[in-house]
Amino acid sequence: MLKSKTFLKKTRAGGVLKIVREHYLRDDIGCGASGCIECSGAQEGPALEPRPRDPESSLCPQPHYLLPDTNVLLHQIDILEDPIIRNVIVLQTVLQEVRNRSAPVYKRIRDVISDLSKHFYTFTNEHHRETYVEQEQGENANDRNDRAIRVAAKWYNEHMKKITADENHPQVIFITNDMKNKEKAREEGIPAYTCEEYIKSLTANPELVDRLACLSDEGNEIESRKVIFPEHLPLSKLQQGIKSGTYLQGTFRASRENYLEATVWVHGDDEENREIILQGLKNLNRAVHEDVVAVELLPKSQWVAPSSVVLQDEGQNGDDVEDEEEKENTLKTAINEKMLRPSGRVVGIIKRNWRPFCGMLSKSDIKESRRHLFTPADKRIPRIRIETRQASTLEGQRIIVAIDGWPKNSRYPNGHFVKNLGAVGDKETETEVLLLEHDVPHQPFSQAVLSFLPKMPWSITEEDMKNREDLRHLCVCSVDPPKCTDIDDALHCRELENGNLEVGVHIADVSHFIRPGNALDQESAKRGTTVYLCEKRIDMVPELLSSNLCSLRSNVDRLAFSCIWEMNHNAEILKTRFTKSAINSKASLTYAEAQMRIDSATMNDDITTSLRGLNKLAKILKRRRIDAGALILSSPEVRFHVDSETHDPIDLQTKELRETNSMVEEFMLLANVSVAKKIHEEFSEHALLRKHPAPPPSNYEVLVKAAKSKNLDFKTDSAKALADSLDQMESPDFPYLNTLFRILATRCMMQAVYFCSGMDNDFHHYGLASPIYTHFTSPIRRYADIIVHRLLAVAIGADSTYPDLTNKHKLADLCKNLNFRHKMAQYAQRASVAFHTQLFFKNKGIVNEEAYILFVRKNAIVVLIPKYGLEGTVFFEEKDKPKPRLAYDEEVPSLKVEDTEFHIFDKVKVKITLDSSNLQHQKIRMALIEPQIPGISVPTDSTNSNTDEPEKKRSKLEN
Repeated sequence: MLKSKTFLKKTRAGGVLKIVREHYLRDDIGCGASGCIECSGAQEGPALEPRPRDPESSLCPQPHYLLPDTNVLLHQIDILEDPIIRNVIVLQTVLQEVRNRSAPVYKRIRDVISDLSKHFYTFTNEHHRETYVEQEQGENANDRNDRAIRVAAKWYNEHMKKITADENHPQVIFITNDMKNKEKAREEGIPAYTCEEYIKSLTANPELVDRLACLSDEGNEIESRKVIFPEHLPLSKLQQGIKSGTYLQGTFRASRENYLEATVWVHGDDEENREIILQGLKNLNRAVHEDVVAVELLPKSQWVAPSSVVLQDEGQNGDDVEDEEEKENTLKTAINEKMLRPSGRVVGIIKRNWRPFCGMLSKSDIKESRRHLFTPADKRIPRIRIETRQASTLEGQRIIVAIDGWPKNSRYPNGHFVKNLGAVGDKETETEVLLLEHDVPHQPFSQAVLSFLPKMPWSITEEDMKNREDLRHLCVCSVDPPKCTDIDDALHCRELENGNLEVGVHIADVSHFIRPGNALDQESAKRGTTVYLCEKRIDMVPELLSSNLCSLRSNVDRLAFSCIWEMNHNAEILKTRFTKSAINSKASLTYAEAQMRIDSATMNDDITTSLRGLNKLAKILKRRRIDAGALILSSPEVRFHVDSETHDPIDLQTKELRETNSMVEEFMLLANVSVAKKIHEEFSEHALLRKHPAPPPSNYEVLVKAAKSKNLDFKTDSAKALADSLDQMESPDFPYLNTLFRILATRCMMQAVYFCSGMDNDFHHYGLASPIYTHFTSPIRRYADIIVHRLLAVAIGADSTYPDLTNKHKLADLCKNLNFRHKMAQYAQRASVAFHTQLFFKNKGIVNEEAYILFVRKNAIVVLIPKYGLEGTVFFEEKDKPKPRLAYDEEVPSLKVEDTEFHIFDKVKVKITLDSSNLQHQKIRMALIEPQIPGISVPTDSTNSNTDEPEKKRSKLEN
């Protein structure tokens, strides 16, 4: 049956376009109930159980299916995901609305539908002859959809009577929180309940009630109806205000140190008001970290300065805000006018970016109370009020909670319990928390993804060798860290008959196995990068590829993408070529093993000769890069030695770097630059490149002041000037000085990012002093490299293109996700190091170590302990104790405590302990031992490895 609709549309040119829309209706769409005789042969997809085995409901004692409306799907997805809830009919109308309103929920419901054990069935009611409804005159789209859902629910109940002859046929229960829709359904003879009514009727599963989202203000508010926050303006007014310039749109970023302060990063090109400060509860106005908000700029007379006060929300269960007002007054101190910044207040929320939050329950002091506060692990997130009957069970556990809403008369947002992760301090639990908190996709690969893997046993076929060179005869080897199984790259170097050298970088041909657009490709693009934690690796691609078929292990045939140069002995490139290839690595070496071969006086085999040739050329390449202005920076990276039985860290030390580390890095850099030039030549608008912006001069102030304090001159006009200055930061009686300067310089750097060449004009990589750069050498662990492989393959005629590869807007969106995933991976890695460092010092007890001052603050010094690569803060003020005399000089900078003066790079001795008084936020504490300061007791606090600071640079500039 065909329905058609005709309407006229005005074009931009002023013409009129007639559009005819055809809508086909069918009578062969099945109901989804397996065993239904009337629908036999018409069933599609996962089927409902013929006799539903759902938990017994006091409201619906007979077997039944659930049919939720759109809002139930959007807001109660945590309930629907629970294993107890099965046999649910998801209407096409509902699914389309969810898709338009929330991509994350749509993804979650699609995952539930694909889980066969859940028996969720998608019914295409919009194309079923008996359930399709047309929009009536004067009826809005929402009312039409509500009616369509009721029509489908009624049809289902009539249809179910035909499945069995007895009276005990399955019912279809309509679940809606819309009271008007529920009443209409009941008038039409449809069994209908709210989600809360139905869940509370499952008396055998009371724990499900905790997972209900609180949607109504009624009954969920505290008894006091006092309005705490200003009303949010409706979206229509916000959009008008943004268009007229009355309001500014930006991303809300809460402070970790002060819960009464935040900044809004304004979207657009208004450099003057790029960042707006917000102070005080009412000005923050219920915005949550990463929400997109509308702000009103305050008059200059009300502008404030960033606060140096540390304030933590002590989180009482009540809504008394008098204490907050007192704390807000502490922010209003005498401020130099030069420190004032554009300030504003939130007038409305444009987009909520809420996610499930990990943390701990703060049990209410009131006996028998079901209302408790949840404290998120992320200090930027406000406490959340939840109702639960499991408070005693959940104490001391890491749990997940979701926010449901934040009424204007509630001090805290309302939420609901989602999941118990496990005990605080447990390694598996804490690893799960840090992965969730940093949004690292870590679920097992789905069957849909795994179905695109090659069948085993696998070998190279004749078809594989088309458009591919056979290089299995070459003496290729790989050099990697110990226990590395995902070997991306291998190298070779040999002398040619003409006396020149042939050098090859051979990279795993991952793009051969991951084809564009399939489920494996989509999952790899979503993950973006492999995440390396201290004892765990979260792969970007399934293990069959990462540790086997793509890994360039020794003595097995593997597919590769090769970049081969002809060079003279002065490392000058004479020719460059790229080819898909087949290789057979002759050795998988560690950095230490490769170094031993190079240094050996007795080893002269082909592998060793190749390594010596590579090392000699690498030294020349590195010197040439440095002369051009490339930076050699430093960051204290640590390695844990773990107990083989308990897997607890038993030793912690900084990683040792050898010549072979630099050797591999030089050729990876060279390959990346060569490939960047090639793909940009062929795809000037569509090349995926990587740039590293030059830092603003203000970033270098700490370096210049540090050099001045040591009577050294420090230039930062260019990368070359900076590199030369770093080379000159030497002192005969202070050998560690140069390393400290390089560590400090690392902190000054900007973040390197991926971008599409057609969407940007600045290609320069500041740290490498290279006019163009990309990532080609690690496709097993970085999705960016897979795209670069595809571009290069098309450029040399080894593979065909596809639409998304030459769509610069799609590439720009991809780059945005990759940049986010890389940043989150780095944060997760740091958090893992921080947690394992805490475990180490928990087992170690009190440790005294030498340290160097990195930064001087108004009331503290930040120190680095070289032995452990550990950074921490020693405070000179403590609550409820007499304050010492402090004199801070910002220009030097220096801090005088009583009669002892501290400068950057001064050597001190500190006591390191683990403070476990706060289970949620355990931390390393540092106390000053030397020099001793008479007359005061030194309080301490610490963070590890700068964990809470936004990253400005990756550990290796080539990354």
